[in-house]
Amino acid sequence: MYKQIALIAVLAGPALAVEAAPVTEAVIQESFYPYAKGGVPEVAGIKPGMVINASNVDSVVSYLDPATYMFIKNGDYEITVGATTSFDLHKSYVDATRQYAGQASLGEKVGEINAPGAGRPFPQEPSLDDPRAGEKLAWNYKYGYNWGDSAAIMPFYWTMKNMSSGKVERTFKFNFNFLNFSRRTAQEPYPEITPNPSSLFRGTYAQVLEPFDVKNTQLLIHKFQDDTKNDNAYLYLGFQRRVRRLSSGQTTDAFLGTDIMIEDFEGYGGRISDMEWTYKGTQWMLSPMYNHNDLALAAEPVDDEGYQFVDFGGKGGCFPQITWQLRKTYVLWSEPTDPNHPVGRREHYIDAQTYVIPRNITYDRNGAMWKTFTIGQTHPDHHLAINKGSGVSIDDSFSMVDMQADHCTTGQFKGIVNPELSPASKFTVQQLRAAGR
Repeated sequence: MYKQIALIAVLAGPALAVEAAPVTEAVIQESFYPYAKGGVPEVAGIKPGMVINASNVDSVVSYLDPATYMFIKNGDYEITVGATTSFDLHKSYVDATRQYAGQASLGEKVGEINAPGAGRPFPQEPSLDDPRAGEKLAWNYKYGYNWGDSAAIMPFYWTMKNMSSGKVERTFKFNFNFLNFSRRTAQEPYPEITPNPSSLFRGTYAQVLEPFDVKNTQLLIHKFQDDTKNDNAYLYLGFQRRVRRLSSGQTTDAFLGTDIMIEDFEGYGGRISDMEWTYKGTQWMLSPMYNHNDLALAAEPVDDEGYQFVDFGGKGGCFPQITWQLRKTYVLWSEPTDPNHPVGRREHYIDAQTYVIPRNITYDRNGAMWKTFTIGQTHPDHHLAINKGSGVSIDDSFSMVDMQADHCTTGQFKGIVNPELSPASKFTVQQLRAAGR
């Protein structure tokens, strides 16, 4: 059993480049199954069922990110520890990693990569001696299995709240869809949807269902296989009945007045080439990952099919009422290369098994803590029946807290891994106009 893993700080200057270790079967096993063969962490003073609050949080501070520690210490939030479980990704994705093992290489510039096929491009453990380790972690995230080859969130509630009073200011009801055009492994066709004349990597589509004044507002994002190429982003405004293309700068604006930027989507929705990436170490950390069906769920909103969403509580109703697991975590910093970017840096706490980003902290350009993002992850086998066996770590709840404004936006998901809900035809500008009529 692991007793503890301390966070390794970067104390030295830039290191010389190091040659990546060969991708052996042992490397594959450690990358995708870190909790096998007695690998579940055993930490004195942290047990499943334990409630961490202001009275005892100092005893576990080493296993919390700074923002979560602050909220608990201030009495704004309490968390309950759950048992650490393995979130096994789909076998096809693991097999693709084996098939193309060792073939990925970074280009000369950040954002350039040669990574044939599919799967995780750099399954080796990151090294502090590798000056491009952070960039490799970012590519593993971008080419990860977040939502699999395609999925939908139907519906998806976003609620804006005054954190001081708890007053609900506005609630949006969306449908979201995701589709990988390339690097596909589980849903036919694979490895790529053809024709694909624009060499797209991924598409994201969102449609507002409520409230009435913004109904049929739609967002479409095309990410290219070439990361150095600017994403195409389009917004259809229902009240204007027209499509307009978003500039790259608008992806850092507040989306529909919420606390979330488009660049925040899924933990980081921007380009790898827009950031400098620094790997800061590996740590056992408490992370918001759980079994949805084992939680005490919300009575509202009411779903037509009887599905219940994650509940929220704590200060202002800004915090998901979920359990948190001790998990192997990579700490990754990203700093914008654009001096006019509103973000100073983000601290990404990446789950080492799945490469999803359940926790983020965003700092402003003065170095002050600005926002913190929690994306709760449920195991697919303890959620909707259709998700069982999908190997997708299901985004299931979110909380974006703006600490400087004392405000939050919370999210409740009904995530569905079903390729029929996200056909390629949905990810076109023509579809924006047709759906808006």
